[in-house]
Amino acid sequence: MHTSHRKSSKSKHNKKASCHSPGQVNVQGMPLVAIVGNPNVGKSVLFNILTGAYVTVSNYPGTTVEVSRGKGKIYGREVAVVDTPGMYSLLPITEEEKVARDILLYEQPDVILHVVDAKNLERMLPMVLQLIEAKLPVVLIVNFMDEAERLGIEIDLKMLEQKLGIPVVATSFIMNRGIASLKEKIGTCLNGASEMQSGQPNEINVPYHPVIKKNVQRIEAELTGTYHLNPRAISLLLLNNDKEIEKLVRANENGNIDKIFQIVEDARKYFSQPLSYLLMQQRVAFVRNLLATVVTTSKKSTRHFANRLNALMLHPMTGIPFLLISLYLLYQFVGVFGAQVLVDFLENTVFGQYINPPVNQFLDSVVPWQVVRDLFGGEYGIITLGIRYAVAIILPIVGTFFLAFSVFEDSGYLPRLAMLIDRVFKKIGLNGRAVIPMVLGFGCDTMATIVTRTLETRRERLLSTLLLALAIPCSAQLGVILGLFAGRTDLLLLWAGVVTGIFLLVGFLAARVMPGQGPAFYMELPPLRLPKLSNVLVKTYTRMEWYFWEVFPLFILASVLIWAGKITGLFDLTIRALVPLVRFLGLPDDTAVAFLFGFFRRDYGAAGLYDIQNILSGRQLVVAAITLTLFVPCIAQFSVMIKERGWKTALAVNAFIFPFAFLVGALLNWLFILMGIGV
Repeated sequence: MHTSHRKSSKSKHNKKASCHSPGQVNVQGMPLVAIVGNPNVGKSVLFNILTGAYVTVSNYPGTTVEVSRGKGKIYGREVAVVDTPGMYSLLPITEEEKVARDILLYEQPDVILHVVDAKNLERMLPMVLQLIEAKLPVVLIVNFMDEAERLGIEIDLKMLEQKLGIPVVATSFIMNRGIASLKEKIGTCLNGASEMQSGQPNEINVPYHPVIKKNVQRIEAELTGTYHLNPRAISLLLLNNDKEIEKLVRANENGNIDKIFQIVEDARKYFSQPLSYLLMQQRVAFVRNLLATVVTTSKKSTRHFANRLNALMLHPMTGIPFLLISLYLLYQFVGVFGAQVLVDFLENTVFGQYINPPVNQFLDSVVPWQVVRDLFGGEYGIITLGIRYAVAIILPIVGTFFLAFSVFEDSGYLPRLAMLIDRVFKKIGLNGRAVIPMVLGFGCDTMATIVTRTLETRRERLLSTLLLALAIPCSAQLGVILGLFAGRTDLLLLWAGVVTGIFLLVGFLAARVMPGQGPAFYMELPPLRLPKLSNVLVKTYTRMEWYFWEVFPLFILASVLIWAGKITGLFDLTIRALVPLVRFLGLPDDTAVAFLFGFFRRDYGAAGLYDIQNILSGRQLVVAAITLTLFVPCIAQFSVMIKERGWKTALAVNAFIFPFAFLVGALLNWLFILMGIGV
């Protein structure tokens, strides 16, 4: 349902920085505050500041894009807050940008908080021009002011506010700077003070080409329908070749449709370049001239250490050593400290001496029924196997990985890694943006599969889902594998080389088979900074909380299913069915149990392999670890694949992975024997 735009008024436009008067409130009866801006500018931090604990996350209707909503109080007044996905302009390219634009278009926020990076105003201010031209109630938030000042960037915020004609607030969310002033601006806007008169020709006079100006005015004169944006914004978006706006205009106009689109066509024919490109270039030129009067930069910014470090991380000759050093530190912290020191203490001392023996003794002395004793104790009991795996083997590995990952994330290194490996990823039909779900996959493939929805095309999302399911071990599985190869660096490198090679080979071949073309890569680079301890601990705690609520119960469930399988004979039957497969890999029969566990969870299977490592040779250990890494995804990941990609795709992916993993394992076993490797 559309609301009518307001008719233009002849009264003079108010020069004072101001907001529009409040519009309609949302369905809860509260004013709606929308947070918009490029990725990595602090939108989520601001959302948390404004909402606290009153938050829900759900898919935007008809899409797979998650949107966070919450409520907070601004000077005693309850407001609804929505954190929109990252967007670069009102002309959407990705599904995330379309969702963000739809929120502005159809939900009609009472206040729009446009967050920008103080160090990158030239790139980010063109979007605020579009918001102003559309007569939307926008407050500009210039974030990361502390970092801009360290770089020698000085911004005359009062002059910027005067030239834009909207409220401007300087902030540094991480330093809790400017929050009180921002809330005051929001409260002023919600109360309708200093109201802009809607429908006026905008104070921002972007010097568009005369032909563009003329045709915008012609289109405005023909628009008689009802829209959420003003006629000027609708006219500019039509010239931008915005298909959704074209459909909207066709649905809202009557006999003048042909004339409107004839004007659009005439304007396009006049120029040899796309109008979307020309309009953006003219906005950028306007912003550049504006900033020349409000921004000054001292020379120290060019000598700043972070700039030099940033350049080193992005250049292949120095970026790859940075990556190798990071992986080595990750191995030492997760693979040595987490998977060896902590696991050894928890499994052999805590469970081996103080938990499992007393539990078994108590069950033997109190419970007369063997079937009940087996449910809680014995070889596959809930306490002696399920909780032991979850707490003694998986928990320390997951905990150390999440802690290390939070440090990498908070430092700003991950987007730079994406830029570094973009060229390699293009060979497998992806781009550098896909490194985010891939890296997240080393934490949890289930979460990473959900994150693939942020990729731009269906082809990219499908490729990423396949590669995550095939060759990306989750943190628990990776940690156990690192523990398996403790002291055998040669075997670890062999495992890593084979899995990486398969990842690239399957990706390369799949990219050639799947139709479509990969999109161009663009990603906002957040500033490099020393990780803040509180941020790292909060992120780690949140992920550990997720582990206990979502993953821990699966270990208990797996133990119950194994117990039920033992009672019914299905467990032994499945083991006997797997024995020929593990023999095909050159492995002893006992490894069939680890593969059965792998059906429940990948890390459960790796933990089962960890239990029997003493009976395996180096060659068998590598073959088993590689096959388990390539093995079918866990139940949780499989269910998410069905949700995100559909059951046909999920079944097709697993139908490919299962035989592929065993064929690769058998081939490697034969090659290793032939070459005398890892005996």
